[in-house]
Amino acid sequence: MNVKRGRPRNVETQKSILSASYDLLLENGFGTVTVEKIAERAGVSKATIYKWWPNKAAVVIDGFLSASAARLPVPDTGSVFNDIQIHATNLARFLTSREGKIITELIGEGQFDAGLAEAYRTRYFHPRRLEARNLIERGVQRGELKENLDIELSIDLIYGPIFYRLLVLGEHLDDVYVKNLVTYSFSGIRSD
Repeated sequence: MNVKRGRPRNVETQKSILSASYDLLLENGFGTVTVEKIAERAGVSKATIYKWWPNKAAVVIDGFLSASAARLPVPDTGSVFNDIQIHATNLARFLTSREGKIITELIGEGQFDAGLAEAYRTRYFHPRRLEARNLIERGVQRGELKENLDIELSIDLIYGPIFYRLLVLGEHLDDVYVKNLVTYSFSGIRSD
């Protein structure tokens, strides 16, 4: 979360604000959400929101993350292939869900709103990338993947096509596509 200012957050008030921002986001999209509407829905003042968040993008991202955190657990099956396949499949399923489509909207809005782009990169995408990094590093440590593996490039190789297919091509993402993607990717990064 952001730098703390003023009094500590009241947990119930915070939940109410995050819930209101998420509900408004789902109902109307990012472009129509305002701090005023969030405050009205949550039953708080705009000053309360601005005391805890620097702008609309920050509170909306926090509301989104709060609601979606449980949807993307990090697996540990003992097999890096299985872990990455589960992780990538869960991501693709989430991105194509009603809630996940918000991410594509936020990415689009972020092309015109640098604050929003920074918020979703640092608070949503960087943590997901770190999860993938940890899974791949674990596979290298266990000898399942090449010892001298370029981990960042491997993450791009596995996860990049998911976003390309979704955001650029607008094509369907499903479990079969992700399974094939991970299988082909692993043919180049698996240890000999």
